[in-house]
Amino acid sequence: MSEFIEPPKRYSQPQRQETEQKVVKHKSKGISKNDIFTLGGIDIPFFAITIALLTIGLVMLFSASYPYALQNEGDSYHFFNRQLIFAVLGVAAMLFVSKINYKLLKLIIKPLWIVTYGLLALVLVYHTNNGDFKRWIQVGPITLQPSDIAKFTIIVVLAAYVAKYSNQMKSPIWGIVVPLIIIGSFCGLIYLEHHLSCTILVFCIGASIMFCGGSDWRLFALGVGVMAAIVAVVILNPEVLMNYAGERITAWLDKGFDPKGLRWQTNNSLYAIGSGGLFGVGLGNSKQKFLYVSEPQNDFIFSIVCEELGFVGAALIILLFALLFIRGIQIAMRTNDKFGSLLVIGIVSQVAVQTILNIMVVTDTIPNTGISLPFFSYGGTAIMMLLFEMGVVLSVSRKSSQVNN
Repeated sequence: MSEFIEPPKRYSQPQRQETEQKVVKHKSKGISKNDIFTLGGIDIPFFAITIALLTIGLVMLFSASYPYALQNEGDSYHFFNRQLIFAVLGVAAMLFVSKINYKLLKLIIKPLWIVTYGLLALVLVYHTNNGDFKRWIQVGPITLQPSDIAKFTIIVVLAAYVAKYSNQMKSPIWGIVVPLIIIGSFCGLIYLEHHLSCTILVFCIGASIMFCGGSDWRLFALGVGVMAAIVAVVILNPEVLMNYAGERITAWLDKGFDPKGLRWQTNNSLYAIGSGGLFGVGLGNSKQKFLYVSEPQNDFIFSIVCEELGFVGAALIILLFALLFIRGIQIAMRTNDKFGSLLVIGIVSQVAVQTILNIMVVTDTIPNTGISLPFFSYGGTAIMMLLFEMGVVLSVSRKSSQVNN
């Protein structure tokens, strides 16, 4: 077979210099079309799981929301129609982003960081919320939640940082202190919005990227121990937190505390879950959604899922979330580019942690922190950003499929 193997070409020194000059000249022209668009096929299992969760989420959103929508908006389809519009736009964005080279995110890190900080600061003084909460900004006919953008921004920022300083991540300064400063800046601004659940979520996202990026596991374990000690102190002394957060911890510890106030939603959530039994009362047949579970289209939608679909239906949905996470990790592991791998890890960790926290709140395992369920809870900004992130994962999967083929 040796006659079919072409021997390597030998270039003279002038030829090599000419070739190098052509490469430099080509690069100086800027980003080519091949740098912008990504070839290769998307990861079909990840895409299918995403669409399955989105479809089930839309069905359950309508089922859970129509009594509340009719009572408060005069239209049973109010929340469903709005969510459907954002979902369609989100799927279009996901497919478009999946064709774009994810490495281009490195070019917009600084402006993305600045804009996110600006929005997180702006919402503290200009927002549509009443009372102490400061989470939404009105932008024309829609409302924008800066914390949803912050979740994606911190993933991009930390993924780029760890990829750049991967050889120094064992250092206490570069592997622990600097990443914690970045994470702390995001968490501090979000906490000022009185958004404790998102503060916890952003911290967990950052910690997962640090851990997978190679931070010294001993220092990491020490940090986890310190955080566990702080949590224990807060639980024992809830008054150290802002009033609303401290009161929710008190309501979690004392099951008889304010049953018509802070415990109302959680108690009715537990009634809904218990009513569902093994196979549920049937799709659309929930009783707790009739103004017992407050705003069932939002944070406590999973309780309606449990009531209507039962333990079996809820378990299957949890299994879909688990499969999404597992498939995402597989995509990350077969990706040679560290930045792309950490992007995927950050995104699927966000979905996983957010899902776990939401279910723990709904089942009264942890205090009511007001955290939404991905793909299910109502929220235009949230579903758009989530599907955009799924598009980034699919973009990385295209690159990884090219490598493996």
